[in-house]
Amino acid sequence: MSLRITPLTDPAHGPHSRRHAWLASDADAIPVGTAFLRLFTDPGQEHLAELTLQVHPAERRKCVGSRLLDAAVAASRDNARRCVIAQAEAGSPGDNFLTARGFRKVLTLRFSRLPLADVSTTALTEIIERPHPGYRLASWQGTVPDDLAQTFAASRRAMDDMPMDHTDYGTVTWDVDRVRAAAKAVEQRGDQLHTVVAITTSDDSIAGFTELVVPGNGTGDGQHYGTGVLPEHRGHGLGRWMKAESIRQAHERYPELGGLLADTVSSNTHMRQINDSLGYTPTHTTHQHQLDL
Repeated sequence: MSLRITPLTDPAHGPHSRRHAWLASDADAIPVGTAFLRLFTDPGQEHLAELTLQVHPAERRKCVGSRLLDAAVAASRDNARRCVIAQAEAGSPGDNFLTARGFRKVLTLRFSRLPLADVSTTALTEIIERPHPGYRLASWQGTVPDDLAQTFAASRRAMDDMPMDHTDYGTVTWDVDRVRAAAKAVEQRGDQLHTVVAITTSDDSIAGFTELVVPGNGTGDGQHYGTGVLPEHRGHGLGRWMKAESIRQAHERYPELGGLLADTVSSNTHMRQINDSLGYTPTHTTHQHQLDL
């Protein structure tokens, strides 16, 4: 098979990363595969590249994926990257391809779904109204309010010790500009970001948060983003409390929303237990692979 790999100009550059892209085409200039390589640029992640590679099913096992991967790996080395990560559904052709090309499995993600039609509002209310002495719930849609911006940015360190198993993921530093930019990105693509937080009544600082993104038209499925509780506030049931309130709000505000999706690192048993207790059921698993350069 005659194959051409063409580098593309990718406009998806942001404040925290930039991307390379390649198109694979056959002798008739018909596209048969693509690869996108995200190069993280923030201190703490400058060693890392993230690969998304797709080949048309009819063109697999014809070296298309290998040629695209070679281009991405070469670019990673040219940009002084230490490793490349990529994700594929467990048991899929992509999963097998990455293993065959020298990637090692470093993390397993468990995906689950909560059908909103099955939600018991009575059970949610019992969880939400259960007293949590020293804490109160608050929420907002879109960008964090100015009076909570600093403490919300500070609360993001709750994710610093999130289980990442053997992934060389590095560290992510959050500030007010970054949390506002993240909310703005969700808004610009037409979706809606909802955040629920637990606030300490002693000093009005945020002890934990959970985020949910809902499609702009209010249909389909919402997607949970981060959920975290600061280490000094763990052990009080705040994670389940906040997530129950997030579910209640979605159920109430979006009558046409089908369900809520969550993905959790398999080794994060605490968050898995929270999801299971709230009625989420497993749908599939994916593997994160890493190639050390």
